[in-house]
Amino acid sequence: MRNVTLILDDGSRFHGKSFGYEKPVAGEVVFNTAMTGYPESLTDPSYAGQLMALTYPLVGNYGVPAFTFESNGLATFMESGKIHADAIIVSDYSEEYSHWNAVESLADWLKREEVPGITGIDTRELTKVLREHGVMMGKIVFDDEPENIPESIYEGINYVDKVSCKDVIRYNEGGEKKKVVLVDCGVKTNIIRCLLKRDVEVIRVPWNYDFNDLEFDALFISNGPGDPDTCDIAVQNIRKAMKNEKLPIFGICMGNQLLSKAGGAKIYKLKYGHRSHNQPVRMVGTNRCFITSQNHGYAVDNNTLGTDWEPLFINMNDGSNEGIRHKTNPWFSAQFHPEAASGPTDTEFLFDEFVKLIK
Repeated sequence: MRNVTLILDDGSRFHGKSFGYEKPVAGEVVFNTAMTGYPESLTDPSYAGQLMALTYPLVGNYGVPAFTFESNGLATFMESGKIHADAIIVSDYSEEYSHWNAVESLADWLKREEVPGITGIDTRELTKVLREHGVMMGKIVFDDEPENIPESIYEGINYVDKVSCKDVIRYNEGGEKKKVVLVDCGVKTNIIRCLLKRDVEVIRVPWNYDFNDLEFDALFISNGPGDPDTCDIAVQNIRKAMKNEKLPIFGICMGNQLLSKAGGAKIYKLKYGHRSHNQPVRMVGTNRCFITSQNHGYAVDNNTLGTDWEPLFINMNDGSNEGIRHKTNPWFSAQFHPEAASGPTDTEFLFDEFVKLIK
């Protein structure tokens, strides 16, 4: 295992060993506090451009499931067709794995997909640095190749365009099913599964596709990576769809931010984001609190919501926005992930609420 160094923009250095694919890489360093779920997190398109540090110390002990696909083209156990995170950073990589569903080790998977993995890093100290300073750019370099240092850029790049589908894809066609247009900003597979489980036809379109000429009954806006301000084309298309005040609209994660922007609100970058399985959110106007799975670095500014809109959920840790709803029209969103892959399933009922709105 070759010696590597993680270098942050503030000059902090963390020394470890390589256990994945051996190439230097740069990206935005973020931390995830989930205890499990690395196959789902690594294949979540929202991690594109990021070096993902896991705070749970022991990683890899349950291996990786088979990368198989269902008849509809969706990955069986993963959240997309490949790893999207640019690297994974752990404290203690387990070289031995044991799980009924595992077919290979995390190291073998990373090498096959040419994604670096580093171990032996003091992830507790790394997390403290990121919490104090905020997320920052970082580079993983090999100590025996000091001259081979990658360039690190994250701000201003349209990562949604990199991960969105390129063509219209239809699922569950036929019969008298209600049609849902899904704007793919980097959609997780389980979101599509949750919609299909409720027997609707899903029309998956690229993020910048003008879907308004299609025949459909409801609009869904997916999660995705990066800065929502790079997705103005999607915002304009959503705004066009909102001329139909009876059209049900549901957004998740990036979808919450794009729906908010379409409604006139502003977005800001969180200091270190929410990436975990245990974010508590409260439904506004009630004492109902849910434990949620989250992965986002930007948030909606509640103070910029128009008079026709109101917060739907609030984060109980920092008071940030976790969803919005229109006061009269059937439009709502969640900043967290109710599809829960991986993570708690407390809020999957939001898919039921959305489908109920479709006439």
